[in-house]
Amino acid sequence: MDKVLILDTTLRDGEQSPGASMNMEEKLIVARQLARLGVDIIEAGFAYSSPGDFESVKKIAAEVEGPIISSLARAKPEDIDSAAEALKGAPRVRIHTFISTSDIHLKYQFKMTREEALRRAVDMVERARGYVKDVEFSPMDASRSEPEYLYEVLTAVIKAGATTLNIPDTVGYALPESFGALIAGIKKNVPDIEKAVISVHCHNDLGLATANSLAAVINGARQVECTINGIGERAGNAALEELVMILKTHSEALGLDTNITTEQIYPSSRLVSGITGVSVQHNKAIVGENAFAHESGIHQDGLLKDSSTYEIMRPESVGLARSTLVMGKHSGRHAFGERIKELGYDISTEDLQKAFLRFKLVADKKKEVFDEDIEAIVQDEIMRIDDTEDYKLLTLDVRSGTETHPVATVEMEVRGEKVRESVAGDGPVDAAYRTIKKITNTRSKLLKYSVNAITGGTDAQGEVTVRLEEGDIIALGQGAHTDIIVASAKAYVNALNRLEYRKRHSRANLIP
Repeated sequence: MDKVLILDTTLRDGEQSPGASMNMEEKLIVARQLARLGVDIIEAGFAYSSPGDFESVKKIAAEVEGPIISSLARAKPEDIDSAAEALKGAPRVRIHTFISTSDIHLKYQFKMTREEALRRAVDMVERARGYVKDVEFSPMDASRSEPEYLYEVLTAVIKAGATTLNIPDTVGYALPESFGALIAGIKKNVPDIEKAVISVHCHNDLGLATANSLAAVINGARQVECTINGIGERAGNAALEELVMILKTHSEALGLDTNITTEQIYPSSRLVSGITGVSVQHNKAIVGENAFAHESGIHQDGLLKDSSTYEIMRPESVGLARSTLVMGKHSGRHAFGERIKELGYDISTEDLQKAFLRFKLVADKKKEVFDEDIEAIVQDEIMRIDDTEDYKLLTLDVRSGTETHPVATVEMEVRGEKVRESVAGDGPVDAAYRTIKKITNTRSKLLKYSVNAITGGTDAQGEVTVRLEEGDIIALGQGAHTDIIVASAKAYVNALNRLEYRKRHSRANLIP
């Protein structure tokens, strides 16, 4: 198969996304991950733009092995010289220079004639070739340039020594059909085009960056410039993960592939999102939180029978452990039963139906039903604790404040006997839990503590959920009250009772 080269410009164009700037160490971390991902070229930055960018390009070129390291440079002598200096001594380097070819840009931004722009492009490609063998040239705003003039410029820069011709859709204006035709026209009308690799750099202003890049590849482009998560100037760039997985999923039909290690896609996405602070939308293709999540009962049923029914690629292929069945009001009995099994319960068909009916009532009130909710449903509906509770909370008094060390005084009934204790803690909840633990003489470990407001306002009722573990047995407890400390204590005592119940029935082989 033909290989499509991937030039990742996350560290250059991606960093131009508002608020996404990175320092040198962060850029180096991302660059090393891009090397693990298997990108062919890393555009490490714009060396002339700032001392920080210069040092970043220099450090990445010196320390990151594998990909070609490129620096962007305007078609100006000082830019070319700065890029060459930053890349000096590194084994695999490229200078990427550009100037616009659209009449709109030449007239209003560059104040140049076509002849002046052509002469500048040739001179700067020749200057770059004086430093390195690998030179990329971009006619900025190519998709809005007059084709005949574009062909003339490309012909001249190939003769001057350009080895890659990058055709940018700088403002995301093109339609896939017209952009594909532009690439086909370049292949047909530019002499010696076989001496250079045709590349594309598409922006996403109309949401067509990936589609335009694909159209270009189908028509002969063999390098695509893209970014992780599609970040970049304005609406961003073509998303690396989207284009790569399109080529992988349709590799036989297209006869095309990449050198990307696709299992590194999701880790790369998380890393870039974490460093830049630019979050990934939940429904983002390939790497979004919902990309491999299924809530519809019909979809879940099909997926459980065979993943190919509703997934065209395996989550493992992009670095995810597995698909997610989101439990909500659209979920079906099949998925609900499977989730119960995953949580360690083995219940009868009749009991499953009872629990499923309760689940539907809960799901109608909540956007998503979590594992803790399902455990509570099963334990309440199927494995209901008997009337004899080991522990009962009678009274709770907690003293806490900015000038007071938190102390809780708790009175409980432990298997019929009243016990009262006071214990200090790091906070009011911690003090209450330490006191309850002392009274009950339990050795359980607190795995989870969470608080949710059931209603709005300052008088909202708080619902507390805790998860306790003792040995290999885990139990969930819940409590609700307008006083969050009381709700916390009730949840803890509730979990202790469930834990004791499960311990007894586990010994009797009644609960797996």
